[in-house]
Amino acid sequence: MDQTARAYRSVLYIPGSKQRALEKAKTLPVDAIIFDLEDAVSVEEKEKARATLAEALGAGGYGHRMRIVRINGLDTRWGDADARAAAAMDCDAVLLPKVESAAQVAALAALVGDKPIWAMMETPRGMLNAAEIAAHPRMQGFVMGTNDLAKDLNTRFRADRLPLITGLGLALLAAKAEGIVAVDGVYNAFKDDEGLRAECAQGRDMGFDGKTLIHPAQIEIANTEFAPSEAEIDLAHRQIAAFEAVEAGGQGVAVVDGKIVENLHVATARATLAKAEAIAAIGAG
Repeated sequence: MDQTARAYRSVLYIPGSKQRALEKAKTLPVDAIIFDLEDAVSVEEKEKARATLAEALGAGGYGHRMRIVRINGLDTRWGDADARAAAAMDCDAVLLPKVESAAQVAALAALVGDKPIWAMMETPRGMLNAAEIAAHPRMQGFVMGTNDLAKDLNTRFRADRLPLITGLGLALLAAKAEGIVAVDGVYNAFKDDEGLRAECAQGRDMGFDGKTLIHPAQIEIANTEFAPSEAEIDLAHRQIAAFEAVEAGGQGVAVVDGKIVENLHVATARATLAKAEAIAAIGAG
């Protein structure tokens, strides 16, 4: 399946070591799950977590949800074994943390067979090398690691995320240039609905496909903010109809709501409807 054709409004982190969380995730209305073997798993549990996660994925029950396994870095003592284990798991992609070069992607590719590869983009060097990382033929998605990026940049928290915008923009440009998925970073204050809504709206306006989440309470807002609104769907239908009518007549310029409709607007309209259809299919599944 074309990864960019899926919905990625909500992408929830789940510890790969917690059986209760792994089971609960099967019931949550998320588009994708990152099963984490890295930050969410203590050093003492890392070896056991591989087996726990493999068993949970093997049992199935995750339905439409895309299953992404985040391994430890290949420069750690767990990374190699994580990668080999993930290659055998019933998952849709393997997520590598702190990617800074295409060479790191190639090293993972050699370990995971034909599994799709995603990259955590979370360091200054990663942002500067985003174009070469996105261009690797095995790369299918970027996940922004905004907490780590903020730490490395030594920024202060700002609601507008101004200190992070350059890095986010570089990674987003690279992802869009190569036609891969780009998912925005987490919002840490999981009880702050208005703050989350504002950051989701900012990420959506920038062009991100969805939001990574740290708590199930954040799912509904992300699903709403990253889905086309009824007004956007209606406008898309009217733009396509007006453009096709003018084309059929062989003359004139299509106009909707006092604005000219050109090929680029129709392409955007069709993408909007495709996303709406993908989301509707989830609800019907």
